[in-house]
Amino acid sequence: MIVVEDLWKTFKLSRQQKKELRDTPGGRRDGNVDAVAGITFTCQPGRIFSLLGPNGAGKTTTLRMIATLLKPTSGTIKVAGFDVVKEAQEVRRRLGFLTGTTKLYDRLTPNEVVKYYADLHGMDKALFEKRKEELFTVLDMHDFAKRRIGKLSTGMKQKVSIVRTIIHDPDIVVFDEPTVGLDVITAKNIIELIRDCKRQGKTVIFSTHIMGEVSLLSDDLAIIHDGKLVYGGSYKEFVGQMKGESLVEEFIRLLEEAR
Repeated sequence: MIVVEDLWKTFKLSRQQKKELRDTPGGRRDGNVDAVAGITFTCQPGRIFSLLGPNGAGKTTTLRMIATLLKPTSGTIKVAGFDVVKEAQEVRRRLGFLTGTTKLYDRLTPNEVVKYYADLHGMDKALFEKRKEELFTVLDMHDFAKRRIGKLSTGMKQKVSIVRTIIHDPDIVVFDEPTVGLDVITAKNIIELIRDCKRQGKTVIFSTHIMGEVSLLSDDLAIIHDGKLVYGGSYKEFVGQMKGESLVEEFIRLLEEAR
């Protein structure tokens, strides 16, 4: 489970940045920016929680705080009952975080990258081999398992990133834009893997710009804009209260109302 309560993240800017951004959304009189401004939500085990918002809304900042990569300015986050600031190491043991901004080592192979992350988590060798075989089969990776990362396509690299994220079989999985830039077949495989995480009773949170993925996967939904929560609840409730004719129209309507 992930419990986020009154979460804030304020970034202090340089003098030039303050001058440029003082009058932008989220900008304050002191020139600082609240990237996340008092949001609260809960992600339950065995359910898929979608985090939506336009670029710059605060989605990735929120996910990075959940993953212990950033410290909140105020508020609390608990992952599997552990505080992300006070008990960060315990959180990391139980969490897998996929982000498109983390690079892979071009000179290593998928086998070597995944083994490296398994070793970081102290995985038993036999368990690692079994887990790797299962994931490589699901994502159809055996044909390029021994090729260097630098020789792989974008889709192949994304598969490697996913396996290294979940090789240690975490109870909590965070996916930040997991299918961006991927072909249809690779994206379909990743969506099915996310569904499988749900079937295993894991807590799953993911962000996306693709509304089709929201309708396919979501049990619960949060929409944020300028760092603030503009909708939080179940996907079924969201659809039931829609005034727009489509998910896209309703999404845009809520963002316009929040301005």
